[in-house]
Amino acid sequence: MQTLLITMAGIAFLLIVLEDVVHINKAKTTLFLGTLAWILLFLFPQHGADAAMVQEQLNENILEIASLWLFLMAAMTFVAFLNHQGLIETLIYKVLPRRLSERKLMFLVAGFAFFFSSLSDNITATLISIALVLSLRMEVKKTVRFAVLVVFAVNSGGVALITGDVTTLMIFMQHKVEIDDLLWLSLPALSSVLLLATLLSLKLKGEVEIIPSPRRDDRVGKMIAMIFLLTIFSTIILNVIAGVPPLLTFLFGLSIMFLVGRLCYEEDERESLLDYIRVIEFDTLLFFLGILLLVGMMKEIGVLDSLVRVYEVMPTTAANYVMGLLSSLVDNVPLTAALLKSEIAMSTASWLTLTYAVGVGGSLLVIGSAAGIVAMSKVEAITFISFMRYSGLILIAYSVGFAGSYLVGQMLHG
Repeated sequence: MQTLLITMAGIAFLLIVLEDVVHINKAKTTLFLGTLAWILLFLFPQHGADAAMVQEQLNENILEIASLWLFLMAAMTFVAFLNHQGLIETLIYKVLPRRLSERKLMFLVAGFAFFFSSLSDNITATLISIALVLSLRMEVKKTVRFAVLVVFAVNSGGVALITGDVTTLMIFMQHKVEIDDLLWLSLPALSSVLLLATLLSLKLKGEVEIIPSPRRDDRVGKMIAMIFLLTIFSTIILNVIAGVPPLLTFLFGLSIMFLVGRLCYEEDERESLLDYIRVIEFDTLLFFLGILLLVGMMKEIGVLDSLVRVYEVMPTTAANYVMGLLSSLVDNVPLTAALLKSEIAMSTASWLTLTYAVGVGGSLLVIGSAAGIVAMSKVEAITFISFMRYSGLILIAYSVGFAGSYLVGQMLHG
């Protein structure tokens, strides 16, 4: 039975990598295999466990998953509203000048993708950043360069805030790092993005013209954008000074969003703000649910010990660096979940380097992150091979960022 369960987990991870080949959404396959695995655990308990013990193990896993799931639901609902209202695109076009050099644009796109991905999920940040790049109608090779930068910048931007990357949120919710520690990671993460932007812009010499699309001015939308930003800042401040769980603060902010929408849109024929819960990326949430069920099952049957052995044969910092490289082949969510479940003993400084590694390492290959998959689906010229041509430059930037995260960790907890 243990062999069957391990095989099911392996099949699930393989189907994630081959999603674009088999054309089956990874949310469907992981949820199916994840729930089936726990059913089998109840039918055939392992290591002398009984149904009551398996139920206790499941309850523990469900509690962790529910906290992550609800937080992501709240954050994604905010972003879904702002994106639907066109407020994000309006802000972009107001900031950008009408004409600028391609090199300058490279750094502006890098900065926008980095900071926006800190506030929203990686999929939304990539979609909007890629839409901006495609609207400029540059030649194919230049478009690919910009798209490569977007993928790296989006993944880098998410590592310093729990709103930006699921793996960062997972590590934080297991009390491995604190919010104020994570904020320091933005320094090496941003530095590595600017380094990659510099390397990619060396051959750019032309100019581009920015033609903004007309957008309506929505007073209520601006109010909700402000509520979203205040919710993020309140989440950080309240957690640092009083230990208030981020989930609670975000759900409170979401409730304010709904109340403001009800009061301000009372005589408006547009849809209720509650409707935006229905348009968020539920396939992403279901994917996380399936993956975490699978990883939880693997912990309970004791097969995560092999990950710990990597840390037994290599220094912790080197092992964390390798885990970042591995995340370009294995989805970083199950990889991070497996590391957390295996209960590896590391210092806070080491957890910071791991947070950077698993968050950014997936950028090395186009299949290694959600941002890469989204970019490949939106830009026809991006294939596995065309993206891999830039893997050397990405590796340099990743290595510099990882070294920076190590220095930050030593400075704070060395």
